[in-house]
Amino acid sequence: MNNRFISVVIFTALAVFEILACTSAIVSSEAARNRRPLLWKHRDTGTEHNFVARVPSRDGSYAYVALYNAGDSALSEAWMGMNETGFAIMNTASYNLAPDTAVYKDREGEVMSRALKCCRSLADFEALLDTLPKPMGVQANFGLIDASGDGAYYETDDYTYKKFPLEDAENGVLIRTNYSCTGECDKGYGYIRENNARQLLEPYIEGDSLTPATFTDVLSRSFYHSLIGRDFAMGGDRWVIDQDFIPRRSSSASVVIEGVSVDEDPGLSIMWTAIGYPPCSYVIPVTVDSVPETLLPRGKGWHSEMCDSVVARKHEVFSILRGSGSHYLDMDMIKKYSRGCKAASRKNYIDGYMRRDSIVKSLRK
Repeated sequence: MNNRFISVVIFTALAVFEILACTSAIVSSEAARNRRPLLWKHRDTGTEHNFVARVPSRDGSYAYVALYNAGDSALSEAWMGMNETGFAIMNTASYNLAPDTAVYKDREGEVMSRALKCCRSLADFEALLDTLPKPMGVQANFGLIDASGDGAYYETDDYTYKKFPLEDAENGVLIRTNYSCTGECDKGYGYIRENNARQLLEPYIEGDSLTPATFTDVLSRSFYHSLIGRDFAMGGDRWVIDQDFIPRRSSSASVVIEGVSVDEDPGLSIMWTAIGYPPCSYVIPVTVDSVPETLLPRGKGWHSEMCDSVVARKHEVFSILRGSGSHYLDMDMIKKYSRGCKAASRKNYIDGYMRRDSIVKSLRK
C-alpha cells in the first residue's frame, strides 16, 4: 500500500469533520536565536475575518494590543495579545478536558481580555483563574510569557488548571494543539499537527536558529504531513485534500509575540502578525503603541483591509464550491502567492528589527 493510497484513505475518512484546530508553541529565551521568548499561535476558527486593535489603559488597567474576530466592536474577546508590561497570552481549544455537553463554554476570549487588562506575570494569571467565578466556561490550553522570561501552558477547565512551566520543557520548547495532557487519554484533536510541528522545528532547535519567522514563514506555510511522511508542497499534485496540515481552510492568522530579554523595556515586545489565511499572507509588526492601519478594523462589519485581501486569495485556493469541493486546496494557487508573501515578510522582519534596534540604541544613550 503506497503513501498516495494511504493519504487518500486517511483524508477521505477525516475530511468530513472539521474542528477548530489551533497549533501553538512557547519558546524560552535560551532556545530562541534572538534570546527573547516567543509565543506562537496558528489560529483556526469558524470566523474567517479578524483584526488587530489597541485598548488603552483605563482606571488602572494596562494598555494592550490583541487579535479580535471581525465585528467585535466592543473589543470584548481577545484571541491573542500582549500588554504594556510584557505579559502575553494566547489559547488553543482543548477537546478532552470536558464533555461537549458542558453548559458553560467558549469564554476563553473574555478571560484573555481580562488577563491582558490586569496581569503582568504568570502569578497574576494564576490568581485570576483562582478568583474567577466557577464554572469559568473554558476548556483550553492557555499559553503565556511575561517580561521576566517566564512562560507556561495552563491546561484549564471550568474548575481547575494544571501548569506546565517552560523551564521544564525539553529543548526549551512547549507545543500544544487541541488536546490536553491532563485530559482523557487519546481524546481531543491535533496529534498529527503536533507531530508536524515537532518534526519541522527539530532542525531549527538543533541549529539554535529558532526565530519568529520559523513559525510564520515555515510552519504556518507548511503542507508537511508527518503521518504520511510527505510534504505536499514539494510534489506535483495540484489538488490536495485539506486535512491535518498546520494551515487549514479554517486558519485565520499566524501570530508570534516576541518578548524581551530580562531588564529590557517591555515596550520592545513585538507581535509579528500574519493575518488571514497564513499561506497567502505576510507578517506585519505590531507593538503596544503602534498598530499598522491595514490591520485595524474599518467600516461596516469591523473588518481589516489586510485580512479582506488575504481572504480573497484564500478563496482562490479553495475555489471549488460544489459538493465536497471545500475540502480541496489548489497548490498552484498557494505557490502563486507564496514567493511574494515570503519576500514581504522578510522585508517587514528586517524593518521591524531595525526599528527596535534603533530604539534600544537611543535608550542606552
